Amino acid sequence: MHVTIEALLVYVPILGLIWFFYAHRAKGRSQHDAAVLAQSIEDGLMQPASLHPVIDPSLCLGCGTCVDACPEKSVLGIVVGKAELITPANCIGHGACKDACPFDAIRLVLGTEERGVDIPWVSENFETNVPGIFVAGELGGMGLIRNGIEQGKQAMDAIAATNGERAKGAAGDDVLDVVIIGAGPAGLSASLAAKKHGLRFETLEQESLGGTVAHYPRGKIVMTAPVDLPLYGKVKIRETTKEALLELWEKVIDETQVRIEYGCRVERVERMSNGLFSVQATTRRLRTRAVLLAIGRRGTPRKLGVSGEDQTKVVYRLIDPEQYAGKHVVVVGGGDSALEAAWSLADVAGTDVTLSYRNAAFGRAKAKNRESVKRAVEAGRLRLLLNSKITGIGEDTIDIETPDGALRLDNDAVIICAGGILPTDFLRSMEIEVVTEHGRV
Repeated sequence: MHVTIEALLVYVPILGLIWFFYAHRAKGRSQHDAAVLAQSIEDGLMQPASLHPVIDPSLCLGCGTCVDACPEKSVLGIVVGKAELITPANCIGHGACKDACPFDAIRLVLGTEERGVDIPWVSENFETNVPGIFVAGELGGMGLIRNGIEQGKQAMDAIAATNGERAKGAAGDDVLDVVIIGAGPAGLSASLAAKKHGLRFETLEQESLGGTVAHYPRGKIVMTAPVDLPLYGKVKIRETTKEALLELWEKVIDETQVRIEYGCRVERVERMSNGLFSVQATTRRLRTRAVLLAIGRRGTPRKLGVSGEDQTKVVYRLIDPEQYAGKHVVVVGGGDSALEAAWSLADVAGTDVTLSYRNAAFGRAKAKNRESVKRAVEAGRLRLLLNSKITGIGEDTIDIETPDGALRLDNDAVIICAGGILPTDFLRSMEIEVVTEHGRV
């Protein structure tokens, strides 16, 4: 094709103008994202809470598709022409960035060099080092609801695929194909998948439907993404309340006729000489070819180890903020559950709320919760004590050590949200290997 001088004189300036505006915009974006990253470093918010991306700069071309794909927004940015995690503490493990990258420059990992994450070792099909015992959802490091649902379904697909092999030499009308322990997002999804595959199964839940979700404060907004529930179909929810989500799950159970036994705590899982597993629960004993653990990571609540902690006014989760109206309440912790409890209580008229956290910044909490706490503090509805430590809990007072000295506050209730101790003893009793991840894919 012959290109004339006249055409070059027309199109070269146009192309140059387009390039100029693109370069100017890219430079501004890079400066903005670099500033956000610098602020995250200054605020001590560089540790992702769970699954998060690691970008290979040698493969990244800075196209920005990962930035646009992230549902949380402003988690990833473009700094000096490369994608980078600019607000790591805001990342909650959607994984959409990896799927969107056209150059395969992103890996999803658990833990960092500075902060390890203890999880059971599992294979690609979610089977532990003990053949026949599987793990799905929060216990395996996947706290996101959508991830839990997908893992529960995939784990059950794997169990169904190997069910024939496990059946050899194991007979009996009372032998189940699988026992599902836990009825949170992963356990519910696995139960639906088990019924779809025609497996003989039982689902045991020590508390109520929803797992960790059931312990969110009333009205908490739950972020999720469209998912496919076996037997039910696609659920197109982006933002909802805890109550609405649990109501939907009740509807799913009602329509699919999946049976879940509530108030049934599993005490022991043992491999029998014939290759089956014995599952001893508070209500009965079951024999099964496979076990799926979908029990979450809360385990036993982590305590402070201070005097007065055994009083009835000390609890380890917030259920209904209204019950504390007009009272003096201290919330302890720096994660999402602590911040959600604090700002939820601060919204209740007449409640005196103090949030105590041992560190200088909320490095493990989502941006929305940090903003809600900030607004409550600025409005004078919440007292924030960073770098503080509870030293004693009295009958109607509480002692707190702060950088400015010791405080004694009037106190009617203490809500400790210091996380849970991973049920390591339970896992090790089954000979499941627990590993500390510092950035494994």
